Amino acid sequence: MADESAVVKFFAEERPAVVLVAAAKVGGIKANNDFPVEFLLENLRIQNNVIRSAYESGVRKLLFLGSSCIYPKFAPQPIPETAFLGGPLEPTNEAYAIAKIAGIKLCQAFSREYGANFISAMPTNLYGPNDNFDLETSHVLAALMRKAHDAKVRKDQKLIVWGTGQPRREFLHVDDLASACLLLLEKYDSPDIVNVGFGKDISIHELAELICEVVGFDGELAWDTSKPDGTPRKLLDVSKLCALGWQPAISLRDGITRTYQWFRANCV
Repeated sequence: MADESAVVKFFAEERPAVVLVAAAKVGGIKANNDFPVEFLLENLRIQNNVIRSAYESGVRKLLFLGSSCIYPKFAPQPIPETAFLGGPLEPTNEAYAIAKIAGIKLCQAFSREYGANFISAMPTNLYGPNDNFDLETSHVLAALMRKAHDAKVRKDQKLIVWGTGQPRREFLHVDDLASACLLLLEKYDSPDIVNVGFGKDISIHELAELICEVVGFDGELAWDTSKPDGTPRKLLDVSKLCALGWQPAISLRDGITRTYQWFRANCV
């Protein structure tokens, strides 16, 4: 999708009526911090190519998936949609956030200038089957699952985790995101952004303990405080989406259990 001619050719041949832009170059704190140029350029290319070709081919509706990273580092909690562009971003994933902000603004521009029905949703941290479990590029939940599994297999006595464990994060299973996207495509037509989250958060320390319990690692957790924590807290205000009739259906424990079952069947 970073290849403009390939994207133009796809839309000309397939003529989709509805487009959901979920493609992106993504990663955890380390990958975002180490490769800001790649995160900014690749995501801008993907977004610009797909959104422009979608409009030019006459799609009826487009849903662009942004990220909770678009919000200020010290946004009010839970984060309302009105906090957008209300302060400085978290430096460790600023490049990714800026790319996503550009995608939101491009959708809003097409809506304002051409009347396109292009909407944008901001998912919280996602997890589930087919996640990326590579320790160099994965997000926190998948990385902790891989680490805990490997530590259990090696019979390690200690599991080292980045940061202090104090930051709080919200996690949503991908199946719940899918149901939210379907509802938005059916019932939401405003260019104003809308949050998609679980509605509750958990500390990274509590998350690590829960994953270790599900995986079956009974060793000690050790915290590498020389590594960054990232944003102190990210909990989305999902009242706008819930007012449309949506609620998440998969608890964090159940979701992690399902994901670990998938991981064991497909990644080891």
